[in-house]
Amino acid sequence: MVTIDGPAGAGKSTVAKRLARALGYRLLDTGAIYRAVALAARRADVAWTDGPALAGVAAALPIEFAFVGEVNHVHLGDEDVSAAIRTPEISSGASQVSAHPEVRTALLALQRRLAAGGGVVVEGRDTGTVVFPDAGAKFFLTASPAERARRRTAELTAAGRPADEAAVLAEIHERDGRDAGRAVAPMVPAEDAVHVDSTGKTLDQVVAELEAVVRARS
Repeated sequence: MVTIDGPAGAGKSTVAKRLARALGYRLLDTGAIYRAVALAARRADVAWTDGPALAGVAAALPIEFAFVGEVNHVHLGDEDVSAAIRTPEISSGASQVSAHPEVRTALLALQRRLAAGGGVVVEGRDTGTVVFPDAGAKFFLTASPAERARRRTAELTAAGRPADEAAVLAEIHERDGRDAGRAVAPMVPAEDAVHVDSTGKTLDQVVAELEAVVRARS
């Protein structure tokens, strides 16, 4: 099992997808799970500040992942919510939702069930520290805030949702502080994680760096 943790916009999702493909592993996006909880809660009129109610939403979350070509799609029941969970509003909601210990407890068993059997690349905020502390290879992927804001702005624009880069940067700083400062499962590197800074590196270079580490440990 491989875990990739790190802040928003560091490239975890793209790197994890490419790494999973290169290794022939499955892909589990834990961040997408929290985004899906935020989306499901919003649709059910459950406030993102209501931990116990959110835990109920999380416990009943009918989430599944499936590769379609090169894209890892996220489904809630029969609905493909891959695009719906990537809006700035739901991104902010996911960070708020993930701060509740009740939600994290409710989702722990789900994440471990989805990753059962090994041969999986898992990406998120605390996958190497809390969810899968015994993973064979752990990475903490980072990039400068400016680089992450540039990437996120380009991603939103490409998806038809133009965004202001300065506003995106401010949101990244706010989310970093919230994710790193939360009382439960804060975003910190695992003690045995390999730190990888993707600033100024191509996707191929980053994936090759991680793949070399994984194969050396196999």
